[in-house]
Parts: sequence; structure tokens; C-alpha cells
Amino acid sequence: MDENIIELKNIYKQYGKNTILDNFSINIKRNEFLTLLGPSGCGKTTTLKILAGFETADNGEVIFENNVINNLPPNERQINTVFQKYALFPHMNVYENISFGLKIKKLSKDTIDKKVNEMLKLVALEGFEKRNIDSLSGGQQQRVAIARALVNEPKVLLLDEPLGALDLKLRKGMQLELKNIQKKLGITFVFVTHDQEEALTMSDTIIVMNKGKIQQLGSPEDIYNEPANAFVARFIGESNILPGVMLEDFKVKFCNKVFTCVDKGFDKNEEIQVVIRPEDIAIVSEEEGMIKGKVISSVFKGVHYEIEVMENDRKWILHNTKCPAPDSFIGMNIYADEIHIMKKESLENE
Repeated sequence: MDENIIELKNIYKQYGKNTILDNFSINIKRNEFLTLLGPSGCGKTTTLKILAGFETADNGEVIFENNVINNLPPNERQINTVFQKYALFPHMNVYENISFGLKIKKLSKDTIDKKVNEMLKLVALEGFEKRNIDSLSGGQQQRVAIARALVNEPKVLLLDEPLGALDLKLRKGMQLELKNIQKKLGITFVFVTHDQEEALTMSDTIIVMNKGKIQQLGSPEDIYNEPANAFVARFIGESNILPGVMLEDFKVKFCNKVFTCVDKGFDKNEEIQVVIRPEDIAIVSEEEGMIKGKVISSVFKGVHYEIEVMENDRKWILHNTKCPAPDSFIGMNIYADEIHIMKKESLENE
């Protein structure tokens, strides 16, 4: 997975006075499952449209297998797209929808039958060939859309929030199915979502975007455990973000206490931001706690309780299987591996 199949170089896109993509550059590796993640309006769908050829960048280059394809129309790119609204043909049955692109290519009936049957097997819709589109569930329609996109054997499949219309249980099932399909076929998937859990579940690489710029690029583990700035820390899961001072390598001060951490390379007494995930805080007795606080609320979330604790004038969020009583006082312990240090200026990206 070393070779780049797509490069976007210094892409700039503006609609009216609004800058949508600002000097945006990424490399997409062959056979990679890459996710563009960010809030509405951050530029992720525009990036997909520029890749597909439905939009043209104002500046910059789209490079596919070392060739600039800025002016290549969508139907001549080895890239297919699955949209959130699946755009299936309602007057055609399942077989006719999947075979549509193959018929345009004027392939033989035997070849078309073989390819369509392979796709139906891949998306677990064998026996559905003659079913009308409007008789299918949302999940089945989505599989037809994926089969229609894949039957033309693209080298890259773009997916624009394709799970957004599905209910939670079906959505989770389709996440795993999509990942399995991608692994089985060994082609590049570029997936767009604003759902953090979805991105963490499915991706080899995540690009977190905000206001047309990349905030962080990395593996799901890196993005979650080592957020580059406060925007990423808050957007990917929940975080407690506190002001602190890096006294020296491996020593940080926050909440008027000195903690051991695993970070180094900061200036002595440099002002920094401390990130601590809610699940990384141990609840102990008030006497044993490094930090003490009063429980304000506790909400059951299924796997854990979400607990709000006030420590002086600061509110903490904790995730724990224990449920301390409201108005009780607890101790909170935070260990070196659970403390992540960010440079203070990273806040300007929020």
C-alpha cells in the first residue's frame, strides 16, 4: 500500500466569496480505505466531486496514476461514485440497474451476466435480479448502488455519506460489509462522513477537515490517541482540554499539581494544552485522588456512565462503569500514558 494512486496538489476552490478548499493537498495510496471526516461545510464532499470530475478546482492539480486529469470528464476517469441518495433508476429492476454501465460499453450478454452475478454474490443479493427497486429496503438499495458502481471495475470508489439514510443497526452492519468488500476487491475507497465512530471503525487513514483545511492526517489510533489540536480532540470523541505548563521533559503542571507525562521536546515552562479522554480518568476515593471534585450528574449510556464532575470552577467529563451518586465527592487519578500535551497555538485552528 505504498504507491500513490491519487494526488491532490494545492487544490483551491471558491464558491462566490466562500473559500471551500484552501491549498488542499493529499496523497491517496493504492488499495487504501481513506476517510474524509469533518463537520458540514468543511469541504469533504467538494473534494470528492473534484476527484470524480463533477467539479473543477480553481487552482491545483488532480493527478491519477501520475497523469494530470483536471480536464478529464467523469465518464473517462477510472473512478466511480456512490452517493448518499443512491440515484438508482426506479423504472429498472436490480439486474438492469447493475448492468446499465456494462450495456453502455456494449459488452456481450454473457459477459454482462457473468459480471452482474459476481456483483450480486459480492453484495449478498443473489436471487434479487428481477426485484423492483422500490420493493427493496434502504440497505438493499445501497448494496445495489455499490454493485452498480463496482461492476465497471473502477480503480477507485468514492462514497459520499452512503450510510446516512440507514438506521443505526443496519448502518453498523453495512460498515463491516463495506470494509470486507474493499478488502476482498483490493481497490481504493475514499469515504466521506461526519460520523466519528464510522470513520474510526472503517478506515486505514483518516483526514480530519475543517474550513477547507486538513487538521490532521493519520491512522484511527493516531487521530484518537494523539490529536494534533483542540479541534481534532473535540471532534473525535470527547475530551477534557485544560491549560497547563510544561515544566520540563516528562513533567507537566495543571490543576495546580505536577504530573508525570510521556511528552518531551517542549520549552521549559512553556504554556500548553492538556488533553485527557473521559475514559482515561480513574475514579478513586476522595482521599486517594490526585484531583478531587463533586459529582454534578451521571447519565447511563449503555456501556458506561457519563459523569460530570466539578473541580473548583472546571467541569470534567468522565466515562466509567461505576456510577457515583450525585453531589458526592470523588477522587480522580490520571496516569502518565493518559496525558496528551498539545502546543497552545493549536487552538487557533478551532
